[in-house]
Amino acid sequence: MSSLAINKAVPNADQFYPLNEPAISTVLNTSSGTPKLFEPLTLRGVTFKNRIWVSPMCQFSSDDGHATDWHLVHLGSFATHGAGAIMVEATAVVPEGRISPEDAGLWKDSQIAPLKRIVSFAHAHDTKIGIQLAHAGRKSSTHAPWVQKSAGKGASSVATKEENGWPDQVYAPSEISYHQGFYPDPHAATEEYLNQLTDAFIDSARRADEAGFDFIELHAAHGYLLHEFLSPLSNTRSDIYGGQPLENRLRFLLQLTEKVRVAWPSHKPLFVRISATDWAEGPEKDETGKWLQWGTEQSTILSERLQKLGVDFIDCSTGGNWQQQKIPVAPGYQVPFAAELKKALPNLPVGTVGAITEPQEAEAYLQEGKADVILMAREFLRNPSWPLYAARQLGVTLKAANQYDMAWFGPIPTTTRPALKN
Repeated sequence: MSSLAINKAVPNADQFYPLNEPAISTVLNTSSGTPKLFEPLTLRGVTFKNRIWVSPMCQFSSDDGHATDWHLVHLGSFATHGAGAIMVEATAVVPEGRISPEDAGLWKDSQIAPLKRIVSFAHAHDTKIGIQLAHAGRKSSTHAPWVQKSAGKGASSVATKEENGWPDQVYAPSEISYHQGFYPDPHAATEEYLNQLTDAFIDSARRADEAGFDFIELHAAHGYLLHEFLSPLSNTRSDIYGGQPLENRLRFLLQLTEKVRVAWPSHKPLFVRISATDWAEGPEKDETGKWLQWGTEQSTILSERLQKLGVDFIDCSTGGNWQQQKIPVAPGYQVPFAAELKKALPNLPVGTVGAITEPQEAEAYLQEGKADVILMAREFLRNPSWPLYAARQLGVTLKAANQYDMAWFGPIPTTTRPALKN
């Protein structure tokens, strides 16, 4: 008697999803070797099926910090197209920590459920998913990009109270605006506020665990609050959290990381995203040893300290803290910064980002030991199927989702459509 042919369901899922056997993104032909991009990576108790990860991308589409079906579709598409990990956008731990009024949040329990739905969908498709916890600092209470664009060139970026903003509740290490006249004028955060904020990060981490996330990332990059504390360009405090001494500028992030690591489950990895340079003019420090801006030497010191506190992965980006920055954007332009960290700290897993679009280049960065993971954002927006595309380019075949298999079975046509007649 023949066995029944049944469209199997993912076990224990909250609704019917066809079961992928083997899992989405499994390499099907290994005779010529598996590219580094498609090798698994284990951090603590979590194994990521490949090294092509989705960077956090703000969507400016949340309702009072709550994720919506836009986020389910946006993030879910990466799970069904083979990404090794997905990271939810910068998610504020307090309302005033949002970049814009429509940013994601995890400061109250009602925000758990919509995120848990997204996590469940990713897990049903064998994909790990994490969330980036953040506070926007002096760059908070600003408009979504398209709202700012519609306001016209030269218009203020500040979201007023009438525009659902909170310009009077913007906090930073020091009273230094990111861009005077165009960004809010921040208040210097008191120690009391920093203590409350630490508790908020811890509470958000616990909510992230309740939502089922596999990892969390502390956002200490791109000119937001934690980065602002690190850089002498934005931190001129005279107390234990600032000024010229590096130890002072590291203090808040290190204290926060230590406490979040304790609150976050020991079997789940903790990431930190850093900007390895401010891209300000001139050197990182002068001939007398005075620090002039945040740079690679301080980033290396910080990363080593974070590793000792139990951080499992450094997500290495750059910039965002100096309004006049001049960044030479080109494919892989941020890779040298990750490579320098990796060389100094070979046992610390490091990810690299920055206009990476070509599979051969991404594979080379890993093969050359410049990074352990490739994170992408804009390229995933252009092509959610990038892992499958990359596999084709590198001569291997991946298991596509059952529903999409017909698009990847057999040769991909290269002929173009005939030109339309006038």
